[in-house]
Amino acid sequence: MTLSTLLQDKSINTKEKTATIAKWLLEGSLPVDEYLALTPGLRKETDRATCIEAMEFASRQRPSIADEEVLAYVTQTLTEKAPRIKWESARVIGNIAHLFPDQLDKAVEHLLVNAGHEGTVVRWSAAFALGEILKCKTALNARLIPSVETLCAKEEKSSIKKIYLAGLKNSGKG
Repeated sequence: MTLSTLLQDKSINTKEKTATIAKWLLEGSLPVDEYLALTPGLRKETDRATCIEAMEFASRQRPSIADEEVLAYVTQTLTEKAPRIKWESARVIGNIAHLFPDQLDKAVEHLLVNAGHEGTVVRWSAAFALGEILKCKTALNARLIPSVETLCAKEEKSSIKKIYLAGLKNSGKG
């Protein structure tokens, strides 16, 4: 079965599709370069979101599965309209940030925008990724810490505030 036939199969639910794609990525039967060649070209937002969610699942289990091209792809998809794409992309970045500590400027820029999104899950995922980036203790923190402190002060959801506070604490601040 190929990625496109899996995604088109209406007898398989989204959760199963995500698990299958993640398994393929982890096993290497769907190489990351092939994933990156196919996924951006998918016309349906739901299919792209499912593929990004599969990368989130795979990168949570094995962050090293992601390379610089994966980082570039999910950084770009943070700007898409669909909330699910935004939140899954942010979670991938949170999973792999420690592998690319000097390449996170653009991701941070987009994550800060998404941190103000109306959707709770988009904000939660942006907070997760920003917290993981803070833990990297890079030069970005000089600019990022004040922004995260401001976001934390404005955030109404305690679950998201908690993520920001943990990120600040682990950055050496807070």
